[in-house]
Amino acid sequence: MSDEPVERFRPTSGRITGGIGLAVALAIVVIGIVDRGAIPGPVLTGALVVGVLVWASTLRPRVSVTEDHLVLRNMLDTVSIPLASIEEIAVRQVLAVRAGADRYVSPAVGRSWRQTIKSNKRNTAVPVDAALASYPDFVEQRIRQRCDDERAKRGIQSYSDEQAALAEGVRRQLAWPEIAALAVATLAFVISLLV
Repeated sequence: MSDEPVERFRPTSGRITGGIGLAVALAIVVIGIVDRGAIPGPVLTGALVVGVLVWASTLRPRVSVTEDHLVLRNMLDTVSIPLASIEEIAVRQVLAVRAGADRYVSPAVGRSWRQTIKSNKRNTAVPVDAALASYPDFVEQRIRQRCDDERAKRGIQSYSDEQAALAEGVRRQLAWPEIAALAVATLAFVISLLV
């Protein structure tokens, strides 16, 4: 078992907006630090909070597949799900995966509201031609194929007790740097309001 990504999927939205938001927040912080007094403390620390939130919510999320796990890197945690334990996959406005009794979501891959409505009208029983598929369709099909391959390799049937037992192997790691940065920035903002 390797934790190195075999396949990474690019995020489907928010990268440009997130980059602009982070750049603006960083510019306010830099100007406030370089030219003391030019920007009031609450605005400076508020920009710091916004910068951390923009990073964590729009730029950090990723979806990747290792040799035998689906890895969902979200705002404040990273979830690693055994591929063979995944029972259902759906990409709507977010990527949703069900393994055992739990549901896991990732905002990194999703459809716009318009694309979601359009895909609901399409007959999902008919496979979508890869050349005509949207990127979220491609991601959904690719993850589904990797799950099917992993179950076949292990000889596990869908919706079996073995598959449910594998769902116990889901690992969740908190994103401590982002949590710490958000806590420090929020504390600085509250203190700047009180001073």
